[in-house]
Amino acid sequence: MSEPVQFPLAAVVGADELKLALCLTAIDPKIGGVLIEGPRGMAKSTLARGLADLLGDGPFVTLPLGATEERLVGTLDLDAALGQGQARFAPGVLAQADGGVLYVDEVNLLPDPLVDLLLDVAASGTNRIERDGISHRHAARFVLIGTMNPEEGELRPQLLDRFGLNVALDGLPAPAARQQIIRRRLAFDSDPQAFCAQWAAEQAALRERCNTARERLPAIALDDQALGWITERCFAAGVDGLRADLVWLRAARAHAAWRGHSAIEEADVEAVAEFALRHRRRVETPQPEQFCANTDRQGQASDSQRGQGDWGALPAQPVVSGARREVPNWAKKP
Repeated sequence: MSEPVQFPLAAVVGADELKLALCLTAIDPKIGGVLIEGPRGMAKSTLARGLADLLGDGPFVTLPLGATEERLVGTLDLDAALGQGQARFAPGVLAQADGGVLYVDEVNLLPDPLVDLLLDVAASGTNRIERDGISHRHAARFVLIGTMNPEEGELRPQLLDRFGLNVALDGLPAPAARQQIIRRRLAFDSDPQAFCAQWAAEQAALRERCNTARERLPAIALDDQALGWITERCFAAGVDGLRADLVWLRAARAHAAWRGHSAIEEADVEAVAEFALRHRRRVETPQPEQFCANTDRQGQASDSQRGQGDWGALPAQPVVSGARREVPNWAKKP
């Protein structure tokens, strides 16, 4: 049975940030995968499947929602055990994904222990099984792509941090973009082969650019200047741990390779900053215009800026004695 034709990544309308993040992960899988956030109907799975073509001949494996730990890591081959009396390993999803892409839809709905196990193997590249009389290990080197709809629940911060990059899709494309998306989708559904042939040159160029960048990557140094820029920004953002620094540095190097440069420049660091910080940021760094708006004419910080007064306090309102006092309603959660 042949694999179904996949919608080419080059033909996807918009989602430029996500396409860039996927390409960077294809260039350097050690970045640690991509977590895609967005509402329903935003083609998250279509974009994720497009990554497999950029990696070459590797498989694209989907972890079914509701999968058990045995289905994920592998277990005892019952046929061999009962029929031949042998303790043989039956590969799971992690073994099937080796060398390709492991796609986890609605990763936020998986049990936390399963997500933790999945991320451990993705980071180490090796799956070790010690259960049911089986002692086995095998390579499990894959690019992990997870998707989630934040409206259906969040991941714990510890698990969010384990994903290398994080991208949020805009759930409200402009009318012109929506029309273009629908036209291309209808054309693909009508004749997938003809549609892919129409986009073959653009898809081949995208694949070649990733391959060239992957070959260029080892020659680009993870230099101290780039590391200095990144560590300062991570400290200012109040990032816990050091994973953000490492992921950001690797992503900046991959971006330099993507641009065809031989060294990491500040533009590369800036280009991937939000990918690395979005799901790890704890402190919002005030911008100059924000600071100016909170100071008085003499440049003095306001009471709240100096730490005086109550946080969240409303400005004083005149109250007329004996008059009825109207209390505004709190904004409701969407």
